Amino acid sequence: MTSPGFSPSQLALRCIFDQLHRTYGDLGWWPGDSRFEIMVGAVLTQNTAWRNVEKALANLKAANALSLDALLALPTAALAELIRPSGYFNIKADRLGNLCRFLADAGGDTGLAAMATDALRPALLGVKGIGPETCDDILLYAFDRPVFVIDAYTRRLLKRHGLAQGDEPYETLRAGFERALGPDVPMYQAYHGLIVEHAKQACAVRPRCVGCGLAVSCPKRA
Repeated sequence: MTSPGFSPSQLALRCIFDQLHRTYGDLGWWPGDSRFEIMVGAVLTQNTAWRNVEKALANLKAANALSLDALLALPTAALAELIRPSGYFNIKADRLGNLCRFLADAGGDTGLAAMATDALRPALLGVKGIGPETCDDILLYAFDRPVFVIDAYTRRLLKRHGLAQGDEPYETLRAGFERALGPDVPMYQAYHGLIVEHAKQACAVRPRCVGCGLAVSCPKRA
């Protein structure tokens, strides 16, 4: 077991990545046709499964509302109804409004893209309703910044493989990944997507270890 500071070896994390990649291949995660769609999806996916996000995004597209100007012009109640499939739709409508106003003030996604990561990250975290995971989803996938995303699936995987307790602070786990792997945007994107897929296919709350691509190296396998 590693120390509470979480300092995994590059070898340990690369081994998991390679096993996941052999199992699931190239996933092309995160789905989205634009930076803005990725940002909206990052808010919508809070506390819900991606299939529900897809339904909400489809509603927005059908209503020609998946753009910054369209969302800013849309009444909050109308936006909430469109994104209802994503759950917590009233809260998420408010959060999307906050994000859109922030974007407009910053000059849109082009304005954000011009910011250095060490300035952009705290700026995003300053938007009400944008926590570290949502922020880092946006940084990694919309702006190709080398920031690793830590989610509940990652915590579960690390705990089951004896690499972490699983309840370490977000920034501790993020920094540990980044130190071990180096600033590798394509790997971060692929790794996070593979972890999400693995959680859906095998490493659920009740793990399905038979046929799991990581079962050989997992000390918690059934």
